[in-house]
Amino acid sequence: MELKEKVHAAFEQRFGTDGAFYASAGRINLIGEHTDYNGGFVFPGAIDKVILAEIKPNGTDTVRLVSVDFDNAYCEFGLREEDAPAPSWARYVFGVCREILKRGGHVHGFDAAFAGNVPNGAGLSSSAALESCFAFALNDLFNDNNIDKFELAKIGQSTEHNYCGVNCGIMDQFASVFGKKGHLMRLDCRSLEHEYFPFNPQGYSLVLVDSRVKHELADSPYNKRRASCERVAARLGLETLRDATQEALNAIKGEITAEDYLRAKFVIEEKERVLAVCDALVAGDYDTVGRKMYETHAGLSKDYEVSCEELDFLNDVARECGVTGSRIMGGGFGGCTINLVKDELRDQFVKTAIARFAERYGHEPKIYDVVISDGARAL
Repeated sequence: MELKEKVHAAFEQRFGTDGAFYASAGRINLIGEHTDYNGGFVFPGAIDKVILAEIKPNGTDTVRLVSVDFDNAYCEFGLREEDAPAPSWARYVFGVCREILKRGGHVHGFDAAFAGNVPNGAGLSSSAALESCFAFALNDLFNDNNIDKFELAKIGQSTEHNYCGVNCGIMDQFASVFGKKGHLMRLDCRSLEHEYFPFNPQGYSLVLVDSRVKHELADSPYNKRRASCERVAARLGLETLRDATQEALNAIKGEITAEDYLRAKFVIEEKERVLAVCDALVAGDYDTVGRKMYETHAGLSKDYEVSCEELDFLNDVARECGVTGSRIMGGGFGGCTINLVKDELRDQFVKTAIARFAERYGHEPKIYDVVISDGARAL
């Protein structure tokens, strides 16, 4: 059954009526990893995997919600702070309602059913897609679309911070709200300015290989890396590493630890790689895009040390199969590789990656083909 039909069947069964349909997308990040908290650039795009909702105002002060993917689980809640629901999936929607109301916007009771085809746990930001879908819908239904798109992204981010306990950056919600078919977005994490770049690689596919591995690490690796970057920036007299150069870093090499040097080196090089990829996309030069993806993987593995054996293995297999570009995607220590692969090599690459990974690690990776698509929208 198609996603829309599945959602409508659940909506009609529970509420006996028809509503309006909305959707928002998961996202990939082509390049620009661990740059957000260093004041740098990220380069995400929305994908053709979505959260889809059918919604109708119900004339009360109560929200009635069906999660189709959780076996049509049902939850209802009011719109006051003390009405927070218990199920974690419902808290995302409650948080969006509350964040709109806190900003002086309007939300009244509504009925909704939702489902998605954004894979959970693969690093594609299904939670941001859910937040953006409802933020867009409630802006349309109750606020005459008067809340601007950046505020919709911030509403999703604040939902994560205040109702879901995740202290995330803005990239995931930004990509989900601002996504545009056939385009990636370069987001400046310092100024929040953004620019669209064409991404329409004729003859290439984007393939995600999900290792289905997640290494839990005890010593808060993200915080340690962030602290390394902040120490080097402070030593250079800078707020962040955004304005640091390799020359300046080399000049203080003897005054900082070897570990801090490698962390900062990666961030400075990654900043330049994002800009190089932007130029390459404008020129339609996908070989350069691919080369920069491999460089990013090597930096994340050797200098930033956030890869793991399984993802390095998948990266090596990609290179051996002639894949144009491949790298770990996301924070690290498991998850996916993102691969830019020529269409004629795609099937053989996927077959080889599945077989060799299963032989080595005892389980098959999951494969997702993704197309760069539109973000939050009414259907």
